[in-house]
Amino acid sequence: MIDSFDFRLLREIVSCVLILSGVGFMLLSTIGLLRFPDFYIRISAVTKGATLGLGLILLGIGTYFNQPDIMLKVLVIIVFTFLTAPVAAHVIGRTAVQSRIPFWKKTNLEEFKTYLHQECLEQADSTDKYAEELPKRPKTADGGE
Repeated sequence: MIDSFDFRLLREIVSCVLILSGVGFMLLSTIGLLRFPDFYIRISAVTKGATLGLGLILLGIGTYFNQPDIMLKVLVIIVFTFLTAPVAAHVIGRTAVQSRIPFWKKTNLEEFKTYLHQECLEQADSTDKYAEELPKRPKTADGGE
């Protein structure tokens, strides 16, 4: 019975399921990008969906080829992606907050208000410090700068 079992067919089925699951997560990520109301929710959907989708697709590819060196490369890429994508999304989101990109009107910002207030104060302080470091422009003949 074991001799008649085809491991190659099983490997292809497993890799197909993993790849199609990854494509499904990528599709959901794309739908989230198009349908969600503001920048912050969109970037969350894209980061989570695309990272998980890419991980599943790569895992399916590694399973399909069934070679240790390819699987090692796939796992390294997955780990690197899972570490860098959330950090990049956080940096982009924080930059969006500092650039005052508006939140969706139904977003509950109660827990976030102290952070927003602190960011506004820090940004004002850094702007004032920057303004002090700039050299003063000489006055023109008409009294303006």
